[in-house]
Amino acid sequence: MSAEILSDVLDQQRVDERQRAVRALLRHPLLTPRGPDAQSFVLVRRHASWLADWFGRETGWSLRADPGVVRLRKVPGSSHDGTRGVLAKGKVHFSRRRYVLACLALAVLERAESQVTLARLVERLLGLAADPALEAAGIAFALDSREERSDLVAVARLLLEIGVLHKVAGDEHAFVNQSGDALYDLDRRVLAAILVARRGPSLVYAGTFEARVAAIVAEAEPASEDARNRALRHALARRLLDDPVLYYADLSEAERGYLALQRGPLLHRLTDATGFVAEVRAEGIALIDPSGEATDLGMPEEGTDGHAALLLADYLAARLDRETPVVELESHVRELAAHHRGHWRKTAREPGAERELTRDALARLEALGLIRRGGTGIVALPALARFAYQEPVLAESRGS
Repeated sequence: MSAEILSDVLDQQRVDERQRAVRALLRHPLLTPRGPDAQSFVLVRRHASWLADWFGRETGWSLRADPGVVRLRKVPGSSHDGTRGVLAKGKVHFSRRRYVLACLALAVLERAESQVTLARLVERLLGLAADPALEAAGIAFALDSREERSDLVAVARLLLEIGVLHKVAGDEHAFVNQSGDALYDLDRRVLAAILVARRGPSLVYAGTFEARVAAIVAEAEPASEDARNRALRHALARRLLDDPVLYYADLSEAERGYLALQRGPLLHRLTDATGFVAEVRAEGIALIDPSGEATDLGMPEEGTDGHAALLLADYLAARLDRETPVVELESHVRELAAHHRGHWRKTAREPGAERELTRDALARLEALGLIRRGGTGIVALPALARFAYQEPVLAESRGS
């Protein structure tokens, strides 16, 4: 192999590794050497300098990469999207109570020793939960019921998944059944990297939840034309990389103007660094991930829930021009369950099962930017049209 060919091979290998590292960080902005994606941790550390420069230039996100933790400090392009929250067991969205428990658990761990048991964590958490402000907000924790203990276990497993805790002994199921406990090591480096905010939440006094979320990530107002253009580029890149679909209708006039002039160079830089494919349509832009490595929610997917979501997408794709009531969709799913009874799970035909199937399917479609909830029903968005089913047409052979 000549030196020139070897150089080309190494250059391509470096490009491939950097693309994989970018995709890994987009899907898992927090990586640890002991986590489930330890290979990506090594890859990101290898290219940390280039990655920090690229993310800082294109998105305004900073990257911390040290021997104990890698953290991409992602700030969302929009703080109004609440459709992609934490999932328990890959399916069930975290409830409001679980989010509050997670925040209280992190506060407890800030003051904890290097090792902590689940029972001790609960004891201290209950002390913080005895706050009149929480009670006034309708949040109360006694953890006397199995459901409340299960919520705490779901939070503990989330902390295990992201690397804040590492199990030493015991089992969370034993805690739920009140027959045992679990012991954890605490990783303070990961704990310190959890929060991504430009202002401490305790320093924000905005009245509404939406205003408080916007305030903790708010950036300084650009003071020059160059700074304004950079802010627009960062906002657009964040949404293109983080959101399933970027609709022109959701952009400000300034963002649409910048995109009209800079769309080609912007997409070229993003696709080169990620390996994504840009799909540009009249209504907006989507960066498609052929590898699936940066994709946390797929469409279509196997199983009853995946099939139901796909068939519901086809049903809604024929109704792009109107709002569809949820009860109509539930009725359709009930018919689908009867029609596909030989392939769907048996519980899908039970009375009322169509409501859960419809709810989960709509949550998936909304998180993928394919629908929007209207006043009384569901509004199909333009990107949903790609899932409309058409009968295959066989092309005639040239000899016929």
